Amino acid sequence: MSSFRLSRRRFLASASLASASLAILPSQALSEMLPPSRTAGVAVPPGQIEKAIAALDGIVDDIKARSGVPGIAVAVVHGGEMRYAKGFGARGEDGAPVTPDTVFQLASLSKSVGATVVARQVSRNVVSWDSRMRDLLPWFSLSDAAVTERLTVGDLYSHRSGLPDHAGDDLEDLGFDRQTILERLRLQPLSPFRTSYAYTNFGLTAAAEAVAEASGTTWSALAEEAVFQPLGMADTSACYADFIARENRAVPYARTADGFAPLYQRQPDAQSPAGGISSSVNDMAKWMTLMLSDGGDLIRPEALQPAISPQSFSSRPRSPDERASFYGYGFGVGTDPTGRVILSHSGAFILGAATYFALIPSLDVGIVVLSNAAPVGAVEAIGASFADMVQTGEVRWDWYSGYQPLFAGFYAPLGETAGKAFPKAAAPAPAAGYCTGTYGHPYFGTVEVRETSDGGLVLLAGPGPKSFPLMPWDGSMMVFDISTENAPDGSRSAATFSGGGEQAEALEVELFVLNGPALFRRI
Repeated sequence: MSSFRLSRRRFLASASLASASLAILPSQALSEMLPPSRTAGVAVPPGQIEKAIAALDGIVDDIKARSGVPGIAVAVVHGGEMRYAKGFGARGEDGAPVTPDTVFQLASLSKSVGATVVARQVSRNVVSWDSRMRDLLPWFSLSDAAVTERLTVGDLYSHRSGLPDHAGDDLEDLGFDRQTILERLRLQPLSPFRTSYAYTNFGLTAAAEAVAEASGTTWSALAEEAVFQPLGMADTSACYADFIARENRAVPYARTADGFAPLYQRQPDAQSPAGGISSSVNDMAKWMTLMLSDGGDLIRPEALQPAISPQSFSSRPRSPDERASFYGYGFGVGTDPTGRVILSHSGAFILGAATYFALIPSLDVGIVVLSNAAPVGAVEAIGASFADMVQTGEVRWDWYSGYQPLFAGFYAPLGETAGKAFPKAAAPAPAAGYCTGTYGHPYFGTVEVRETSDGGLVLLAGPGPKSFPLMPWDGSMMVFDISTENAPDGSRSAATFSGGGEQAEALEVELFVLNGPALFRRI
């Protein structure tokens, strides 16, 4: 038996010829034709997928109205072609309608799309998923030399390197570039290698950078040449400048107390492989068709299969009846209650983007949902409702009510003093001369405290630098307001000066965190 091997591509080719007859075979007969590991617990009768597609207008209209999301675009592919593509609502303040060609920022859907770029290079024998980072990108290292020695492209694409959750995102918020952030990841503490899971944009970005380096080009140019251009994805790019230049593009809407408002514009070039691709649902339909055709003529199945296979536990069961969730190389991999494998990913910018796709390979169907609003569970609810209709013929649960609470934590302000009134019996703040000066930290770099023309103090951080006015709180403790992709509106950080005589020796910043609040030493 071990000498017999039927590729997925050959199986799909033969299965497509018999799809009509298979659909009406009794489940027992069908199960006898497939190995047990590829059978599903619920049959999908002829016409059910078409009914699910026909129900999409109502599903989207309902969830859009309940969520208040300004603009949504949806596409469905089935049987090797796009079967549905439609825009809902407005793409910006001018009221221009969302269309299937409206370009959205994909956020973390970039990881899955980017994984196919890597798979293409694996197909071309430029790299493998097991290529060592030290061989491809010698200057990149982590805090443990033994881990650095063994670390592979696949380790970073499956979030099993040991890096902490979202490592490096804080530096991006301060304006640091990709190279600087990747170099400073070596200062991050590590969890156990290959047995822990933590979602890291910049760990994955390092792997993509290594593949681009091995390919002799930049990541954005490689993505264009390897995948976007061959698939005819003319409105897709891994460069922010291309997105912002599109006339038909979605304006991001942040969440506010009154709903959503266009307050910010996310610039994600530093983490482009993890969150910086922009695309339309028409273009994403071409990509989903590639995925459902097992790589088509572009990617060898054996290069793509590892990416869509479980590589890490992304969520371990907490009870005997709970299904586990897995992460491949840039893809979420799970099992639906019907027993079918689902490949999916969500994307989110709290500054204004929420995206989702789901592929059901056994039914040759996929859906992508893009929106221009901060995440509230709407795009996931649309995708889950459609998957319900496809597999069971009905929407079994109020998915929006289920998903919405899961996103509430995204908007909880950070900081011990957030939302609190300034103390009435506070000690006086120290003299400005005690605080002003330059302070350094190995990870966050150099910050400066400067006196303003009106006698106040401001903290300058990052290469820009970004300016944070300091407000007296209690004695040597001051505070500043901060609002970034990773610090929701209402967040407030303490900045505490200490030591020395006439001048402080150190500055501790609460929301700049590496092994606890960052302690900056006077330079």
